[in-house]
Amino acid sequence: MSHTKELPQQDTSEHRYNKITRYLEMLHLHPLANLTVDEACAVRDLIKSAHSNAVIEFREIGMREPSKQELVPFLELENSGKLTQSTLYPLRLAYCHYDTVGPDKIPVYREAVVDIAARQVIQSEIVSKTFHASLTLAEFETAIRIIHESTMYKEALAELELPVYIEPIVEPWPYGALETDDKPGRYFQGVIYGKDTRSGNADTNFYAFPIPLLPIVDYYRQKVVRVIKLATGGIGDSLSATPIEKNVLDHCTPAEYAPELIPNGTRRDFKSLDVTQPSGPSFKVTDESLVEWQKWRFRVGWTSREGAVIHDVRYDGRSLFHRLSISEMYFDAFVVKPDGQVERQPNVICLHEQDNGIGWKHTNWRTGRAVVTRNRELVVQFILTLANYEYIFAYKFNLAGGIDIEVRATGIVSCVNIDAGKASEYGNIVNPGVLAQNHQHIFAVRIDPAIDGHRNTLIQEESLQVMMNEKTNPSGNFYQVVNKVIKQSSWADAMPMNNRIFKIVNPSKKNPTSGKPVGYKLITPPTQLLLADPDSKQAKRAKFAQHHVWVTKYRDGELWAAGKYPFQSDAEVGGVHEMVARGDDIENEDIVVWSVFCLTHNPRVEDWPVMPVETHHVQLRPSDFFTGNPSIDVPSVANNTSQLVGPITCC
Repeated sequence: MSHTKELPQQDTSEHRYNKITRYLEMLHLHPLANLTVDEACAVRDLIKSAHSNAVIEFREIGMREPSKQELVPFLELENSGKLTQSTLYPLRLAYCHYDTVGPDKIPVYREAVVDIAARQVIQSEIVSKTFHASLTLAEFETAIRIIHESTMYKEALAELELPVYIEPIVEPWPYGALETDDKPGRYFQGVIYGKDTRSGNADTNFYAFPIPLLPIVDYYRQKVVRVIKLATGGIGDSLSATPIEKNVLDHCTPAEYAPELIPNGTRRDFKSLDVTQPSGPSFKVTDESLVEWQKWRFRVGWTSREGAVIHDVRYDGRSLFHRLSISEMYFDAFVVKPDGQVERQPNVICLHEQDNGIGWKHTNWRTGRAVVTRNRELVVQFILTLANYEYIFAYKFNLAGGIDIEVRATGIVSCVNIDAGKASEYGNIVNPGVLAQNHQHIFAVRIDPAIDGHRNTLIQEESLQVMMNEKTNPSGNFYQVVNKVIKQSSWADAMPMNNRIFKIVNPSKKNPTSGKPVGYKLITPPTQLLLADPDSKQAKRAKFAQHHVWVTKYRDGELWAAGKYPFQSDAEVGGVHEMVARGDDIENEDIVVWSVFCLTHNPRVEDWPVMPVETHHVQLRPSDFFTGNPSIDVPSVANNTSQLVGPITCC
């Protein structure tokens, strides 16, 4: 292995020592450690040298997780304390997604895999033009510039004769599937709003002034190809745009959320509520990613598509989950700019403890003694802002061995202009001239279980009514618990009327008390799912959104419910629908469970100007995994800083 080409021309002994030291440190980075900035830069340089005669636009560089075959034995050695200096680490690999641009100016999308230690590109492919890479912030910025510079867009704006104090704002959006008259290519759209500059405040809410224009950008040709004039009518009016009135914003009014702009200011009787930990937190973070807290142990990683990823989850030394992730969202921990410059994004993950009320309590009414504990949680949280919307994602670990995967939606609802005095069946009027559209948010959580090992089974459990009979139910108050083993990859739906839940069990390990297989139960939100017509492009692109639960046999690289390339797709390719279609045997196998849920949002006036959070939880709870309540040993400690307010008597 030679690194000669990586060394500077004037190679001092001190420099050689530093290079060797960094190399040895890299060799002993944990296999799940995120790429360092130095590693990302090394990958960038290798790709540049491989295409020395081409223009390269970088999209993403990240750590490629080791295969399970390599990783699991390493983790078992680590958790049993048997790692030694001679332990072989899995190959440390990185992926790089990038475009090369030739004389025709049309980008060619490529994906490469790099062996970091060997400084070699070990895999490289040109991705079919059928698929599109995920969008980047740089593309959004370019799309905004193209729109602002477009003569076609400027002429459409001029026709509206907007007031001089209105500054047009472009919100870039993904385009979705191509229309029938679109040429093959990569497209973006710009949703246009008007910023009222009279306040002189950069944070004034421009969403209160929607402008009914929608420019479409052909990114390959770097131009606006058309400007759609949006309909502003209401019930009974045509979906086609009529000539837009020049006073299109006259009936719109400000709606501010920045504290200094709220007309009557913020509340003055709102007193502080401080949470303090005078002895410090109860959690410990080592090796940059290893978290230990109250018998929990796991690693926190990061990917640009999934955000925070939870690896190798254990409780009191026992294996629970190999990997937990949000399957369908996009984030960044460090940003690789098109020219290859690497910029770290600090504080993308928040780790904190919080109190969530009573954990458990019992009062012995004979003695009057109450024993009560608090339900403290450890929260791994990250937030994504997508133009107008914010999504808050959190993994919550509690003292009783449970995990909640929480999604909260907030931000500003997507809105368009509507004529004064009109209503619409497509949404609700939330401010004069502002129509907030009915819409759905669909999420998928990927659960890679390892319940006391990697050979698991999914069981569907229902609680069913039993008709009164003399033999088994003479009084009519008995109900039957029915368990169905899911033997082949398939899907299922929530059914709250049957109390349907799903258990992930290890058939080879029995609970010493109940005799049942040790397991964890999955409680998925019984929400509405995708409402789009089955023949629509939306439905074809999101087949994963047809069912609440999917279970598939594990394969390396199958991480995304909607497939690897959902951007601007016509159909879901490589998603859970195709994984299930294989018909794999999944009983007592290495399985993956996917939980899908939806927020159907029919906006209300109270969602304006900023929407209060809407929350959904996926719950994972131990089910015959322990020999009792694992939080029974949590101390019952009174909070000495609490003060009783009012009379001593209480209801």
